[in-house]
Amino acid sequence: MAKPRHSRFPGRKSSSSTMVLTALIMFTFLVLILLALGILSIPSSNLGNSHKPNDLSTIAHNVVGKNDYDEGVGEQWVEAISWEPRAFIYHNFLSKEECEYLIDLAKPHMGKSTVVNSETGKSKDSRVRTSSGTFLPRGRDKIIRNIEKRIADYTFIPVEHGEGLQVLHYEVGQKYEPHYDYFMDEYNTQNGGQRIATVLMYLSDVEEGGETVFPAAKGNISAVPWWNELSECGKGGLSVKPKMGDALLFWNMKPDASLDPSSLHVDRIELDSLLSLLYLGKVEVRALQQVELGAFFYQIRCSDFPC
Repeated sequence: MAKPRHSRFPGRKSSSSTMVLTALIMFTFLVLILLALGILSIPSSNLGNSHKPNDLSTIAHNVVGKNDYDEGVGEQWVEAISWEPRAFIYHNFLSKEECEYLIDLAKPHMGKSTVVNSETGKSKDSRVRTSSGTFLPRGRDKIIRNIEKRIADYTFIPVEHGEGLQVLHYEVGQKYEPHYDYFMDEYNTQNGGQRIATVLMYLSDVEEGGETVFPAAKGNISAVPWWNELSECGKGGLSVKPKMGDALLFWNMKPDASLDPSSLHVDRIELDSLLSLLYLGKVEVRALQQVELGAFFYQIRCSDFPC
């Protein structure tokens, strides 16, 4: 009678299990070494130390790396000041020479500022906006092209999405009442796209007042570090105090591409002082996107840009 053969498979299974166990032990040992050296860290689940979404008492301070066009400017850093609306201040975005150049370039061409007719999409005069201003053609010269490139780097939006640079001038008592920068008419949204962001570049300092105020912003607005430096008007919401060279970026649309009502804002000069003259540079970006810059505006649209 033939003897039954013994299967070798159980031995192989035992050998495989030993190898897996050895590998797990080695992996665990490696992780422990990395933890001890500080190369790896375990995420903290301590909710007591986490910041609330709209807590403005801890403003993020992120240093910006220098670029070729940053000669002559001071230390640069970005502060995230709000999430509703999403707003950020880029300190020393422009040099003093660039601010003065834009003002000198715009001064001879200043005219009464207008607003957009929500029904026709055309420009019209309005008592809610009493400043003066002018547009500078996109890519007009090397200095403007460098600024436009810098805005594109700051916003991650191509230069082609920006409207022409607009320089605005506010004298004592002049204002732009609370308004949205996004369009509410079909004419403009179909001809160029919705404005999705605004960059305001402050081209001058003021003695007092002149803040850009967001009255519908969410958060503990009195917790901002510059609260005690604001005028009474500036304490009516989340406010940004003008400082020559700084750039304020805020988004008119939410990440889901819906309009953001918390981007409502106002500009105003209150004091009876000859020193309280504010120049703004503004660029609007369309979605083509919109980006507006205080003292200097740059509008960007959204129609050619995936929201």
